[in-house]
Amino acid sequence: MSSRTWLFEITPRDTLLRLDLKEVWRYRDLLVLLVRRDLVAFYKQTILGPLWYVIQPILTTVIFTIIFNGIADIQTNGVPPFLFNLAGVTVWTFFSTCLTTTADTFKTNAALFGKVYFPRVIMPLSVVLSNLVKFLIQLVIFFGFYLYFYFSGVEIRPHASILLFPLLIISMALLGLGLGMIVSSLVSKYRDLSFLVVFGVQLLMYLSAVTYPIELVQQKLPQWAWAIQYNPLAHMVEISRRMLLGGSDTAMESIGMTIIPTVVVLFVGLLIFNKTERTFIDTI
Repeated sequence: MSSRTWLFEITPRDTLLRLDLKEVWRYRDLLVLLVRRDLVAFYKQTILGPLWYVIQPILTTVIFTIIFNGIADIQTNGVPPFLFNLAGVTVWTFFSTCLTTTADTFKTNAALFGKVYFPRVIMPLSVVLSNLVKFLIQLVIFFGFYLYFYFSGVEIRPHASILLFPLLIISMALLGLGLGMIVSSLVSKYRDLSFLVVFGVQLLMYLSAVTYPIELVQQKLPQWAWAIQYNPLAHMVEISRRMLLGGSDTAMESIGMTIIPTVVVLFVGLLIFNKTERTFIDTI
């Protein structure tokens, strides 16, 4: 019997922490196709279409500005409240959509996973990449308003550390990816968690300094400041806002509060995701 040479050979993973980027690159056409599907299909049958990418953050920012700055009188350190909130909403929306959409990976793709082999991690990666494209669109809108306020005479300018902004966004994407893979693995067995995630993300936003400076909590509610101080997302939002709008220097301690949890969560998420993909078809 003659031996045959196969183009690809699918073998069991030798370790649960394995992220085979070479194999992901081999399926890059599928990855691009999934990203395109997410971008095109999501608003395909809507009247306003891609305009929803712009409408949602702007309306959210307007409401936040009325409630938190108009009614609650939260000060924004000289930055126009609308621009302050738009920066926080834009960054936060990127993380929250990465988390919530990645969290449904196993549940929404169960039929596809059961029919054909491909690296399962491509699914959450495609979600993060499509959300990154949406984030870039919303970032353009942010800079449009930024230029409007700048030429209106408002003294705002980006901090020199804005050169590190892409690294901060990558860190935020990886944190959303890691948390999403953990939740997705758990949701395949415990469906109640999918409802808890949607509810929990809404509550987490208020603990992540999206609509107020971190210093304000330390001044007015020092007994609860620990809830913000130990929240890496609050530091990510605060640092990104300082990079975009200027302000005090970013402390190395704050940067450490974002990178270390991201690395830990990503490795834990990858471990649980790889373990779940072996057996989830039997339990879902």
